[in-house]
Amino acid sequence: MNNETSLTRTNAQSLASAAGQGGDPSVARTALVPPVDIVENDMGITLLADMPGVSKDRLTVRVDGDNLVIEGAAEVAMPQKLEILHSEIRNPYFRRSFTLSRELDTSKIEATLKAGVLKLHIPKAEEARPRKVEIRVA
Repeated sequence: MNNETSLTRTNAQSLASAAGQGGDPSVARTALVPPVDIVENDMGITLLADMPGVSKDRLTVRVDGDNLVIEGAAEVAMPQKLEILHSEIRNPYFRRSFTLSRELDTSKIEATLKAGVLKLHIPKAEEARPRKVEIRVA
């Protein structure tokens, strides 16, 4: 993974779906774009997204047509009797979207979340996978 973090603008409705709360869709919210590694092999692609502090219940992965959207709201617990003097990001919100190739089978996406890293495996459709052609002697 890389150490770059960039920002994007999104609306509160997206945050509400990730955080499980209601929200005013007209209110814009700044989202962090999580760094992502993508690895492809003959069987499909694997996507690894850094989303520290995001729990399973505050994470949304959805496919809309040929778009993959990842959203998650982190919850940073503060110890009692501790006062924040400076905070650049209090409750980070992550959002990233990708356009998927039609050769991928989005109905078979597998997702796991471990130690703040979201791992998605998206297999290629059977007809898009390389195959060996049998040669017959005539």
